[in-house]
Amino acid sequence: MTAGPPAADILERMGTLGDTAVVLDLDGTLVDSEPNYYEAARELLAAHGAPGYTWEDNEAYVGISTWETLGLWKERYGIAAPLTELVDELDRRYLERARVSTPVFPEMRTFVELLAAEGVPMAVASGSSRAAIEAILAGTGLDVYPRVVVSAEEVARGKPAPDLLCRDR
Repeated sequence: MTAGPPAADILERMGTLGDTAVVLDLDGTLVDSEPNYYEAARELLAAHGAPGYTWEDNEAYVGISTWETLGLWKERYGIAAPLTELVDELDRRYLERARVSTPVFPEMRTFVELLAAEGVPMAVASGSSRAAIEAILAGTGLDVYPRVVVSAEEVARGKPAPDLLCRDR
C-alpha cells in the first residue's frame, strides 16, 4: 500500500470545498479497539456456555452494532440471557479493558488535530454503546474534538445502514 498525501495537503484541498464537516467512525478508524472487544466477547460467550470463540469468529461481527451482534449470538449459541443483560455485561467487560488500553492510531490523532486547527466540525458515529464511545474518547483525549457523538443505540438500524449518519441532532 502506498502512502497518500500528507494530512495538511488533504486539509488544504478540503478548504476549497466550502462548508465541510467530517464524520468519523471510532472503532478501527480512530482507535484500535478490536482486541479489547474480542477479549470481552470471548469472556462473555464462555461465561454463557459458548467457549472457543476465535479471532476469526470475531471478524464476522466487526462493523455491526453491539445489539445486532448480541442478537445473532443469542441465536447462534443458544444464549438464554435477555439482550439488555448481555449488552450491559459486554459493555462492562469491554470498558474494563478500554479505559486502560485503547490506542489511538497516530495518523488519525494528527488528522483530527489538523481538522480542529482548521475549525472543521467533527462528529463520531459508532456502532459502540454511548458509554463505550464516551469512555474511549475521554480516555484518549479525543473527547474535546467532536461536536456530535451518535451511538448505534440511538438509531433504529446500525451499520451498514446509514442511520448513524442521518440522525437529526
